[in-house]
Amino acid sequence: MTNSKIPIVIVWFKRDLRLEDNEAINSAIANNKLVLLLYVIENSLIQNNHFSKRHLNFIKQSLEDLNQRLAKFNTEILTVCGEVQSNFKKLSKYFLIKKVYSHYETGIDITYKRDKKMAKWFVENKIRWYEKRQQGVFRGIADRKNWSKLMNSFIDQPIKPLPEMKNKLVSLKTLEQIKKKFDVLELKTEYLNDVQLGGVTNANKYLESFFKNRYQNYQNHISKPDLSRKSCSRLSPYISYGNLSIRQIFHRIKVNKAQTKNSFAIRAFESRLRWHSHFIQKFDMEPSMEFLSVNKGYHKLLKPINKKFIVAWENGKTGVPIVDASMRCLVKTGYLNFRMRALIVSFFVHQLWQPWQACSAFLARQFLDFEPGVHFPQLQMQAGETGINTLRIYNPVKNGREHDQNGDFTRKWLPEIKSLSDKLIHSPWLITPLEEEIFEFKKGIDYPNPIVNLEETRRFASDTLWNLKNDVIVFNENQRILKKHTFGKRINSLK
Repeated sequence: MTNSKIPIVIVWFKRDLRLEDNEAINSAIANNKLVLLLYVIENSLIQNNHFSKRHLNFIKQSLEDLNQRLAKFNTEILTVCGEVQSNFKKLSKYFLIKKVYSHYETGIDITYKRDKKMAKWFVENKIRWYEKRQQGVFRGIADRKNWSKLMNSFIDQPIKPLPEMKNKLVSLKTLEQIKKKFDVLELKTEYLNDVQLGGVTNANKYLESFFKNRYQNYQNHISKPDLSRKSCSRLSPYISYGNLSIRQIFHRIKVNKAQTKNSFAIRAFESRLRWHSHFIQKFDMEPSMEFLSVNKGYHKLLKPINKKFIVAWENGKTGVPIVDASMRCLVKTGYLNFRMRALIVSFFVHQLWQPWQACSAFLARQFLDFEPGVHFPQLQMQAGETGINTLRIYNPVKNGREHDQNGDFTRKWLPEIKSLSDKLIHSPWLITPLEEEIFEFKKGIDYPNPIVNLEETRRFASDTLWNLKNDVIVFNENQRILKKHTFGKRINSLK
C-alpha cells in the first residue's frame, strides 16, 4: 500500500446480506469510486442476551455465500470483529472514506445507540452517510394515516438489479493487505442438520419450493406444529437477515397470483407479510417496547419471578405436552410455527404468571428468525398488555388435540410419553392406574405432572387482566395507541 490514501466509498452491511435489490450497493457503485464492502460483527451485539451462536452461524453462512458470488468481481466482504466505530477509524488510516451507504436498521437498543454514535462520528470526520430503506418502515412519521400508501409505493418499485461491478470494488489483493491489520472473522461454521442454513442461495431454494408447490397447504397447515414446517414459507430468517428483500417477495407474490387459479393461500401469505412490516413500523415508532409495555397502564402489573417455573419452561419440562414439545423443538431447530409461538408465550405469561420481559431474551436466542420489530410487539400482544388487542389465553390441551390430533409432533419431541394413546398424549396426568400398567408409564415419574393448575391459573390471569382494562391509564393509553398505530383499514386490505 502506498502512503497516499485511496478515496473510497463503503457499503456497510447490516441486516441486508444480499447483492440483488440492495440500494446501498447500487448507490455506492454509482459514485464512480472504488467501493469497499464491510461487515462488522460487533462484540457488544454478540454479548447481548438476545444474540446466540445460531444467529452468528447464519450470518457467517450468509457472508460466505456472498463472497462466493463476489469472487467473479475479484473482491469479498471485509468481515471484521470489534465495534463499528473503532473499525471505521482503523479503515480511515488506509483509505480516504468519502461516503458510507447502508440500510436503516430497526434493531434492539444497542444498535440504535450505535447508529446515533456513528452518525456523529461521520459528521465529525466529514463523511456523508446515506441510509436506504430496507423494509416498509418510514422513520419520523407521527401516525399511520399515510403509511399504507407509502408501503405500497415502496413495494411496487422495481427490483434493483445488480449493477456492473467489474473493476469497481476494492480488490482481493488490497483486502489481503488490509486484513493483516484487522481482527478478521472466520466464516467457517459447523453444519447443524436441524437448523436452516443462511445465505441467498438457500433463501432462493426456499422461495422457489414454496411458490412451486408448498404454498398450496399454507392456510390449511399454518397452525399445525408438524405440517407447518413444510407448508409455511420458512422465509422468515432470510427476511430477518436480508438475504431476500421484502420487495423481492412481494413481486414474486404478484407473479404467482396471476399464474394460479387458486390464489387464496398466496393471498393469506401476502397478508402475513404485510403484518410483518406493520409490526416493525410500530416498534420503530416506539422502541421502548423492548423494555416496557407499550400501554403504560400495564406497568403497574406485578408478576413475581419464579425461577423454577422459568427453568421448567425453558427445558420443556412443565408437564404440559404441547408446550414442552414446542419448547424442545424450538431449542433444537430454531423454528416454531406462529400458533405454537403464541401458545408457549401465553403459557409463560398467563399460566405461569411471569413477566414477558423474563422470556424475551431466551426466545430471541432460540428464534433463528429473531426480528426485534416483530418480537417485542408480538410478546406484548400475547401477554395482553397492549390494551387494544383481544386477550388470548391459549388452552394448551385443547390446542394440542386440535392441531396435533394424532400426537405425531408431541411424540417426536417427548419420547418419554410416546407410548401413550392419542386420548392421553395431551393430558397424561389423567391416566388411570390400569392404563399406567398397559402403557408402562408412571405418572409424575416418567414425565412430570403439570407444574400449575391450568384452569385456576387461566381464571386468575383472565380476571386480573380484564379488570385492569377498566383502569383510567389503560383506557387513555388505548386512545393514544389507536391514534398513533392504526389507520382505519385492515392490514390485509392495503391494496
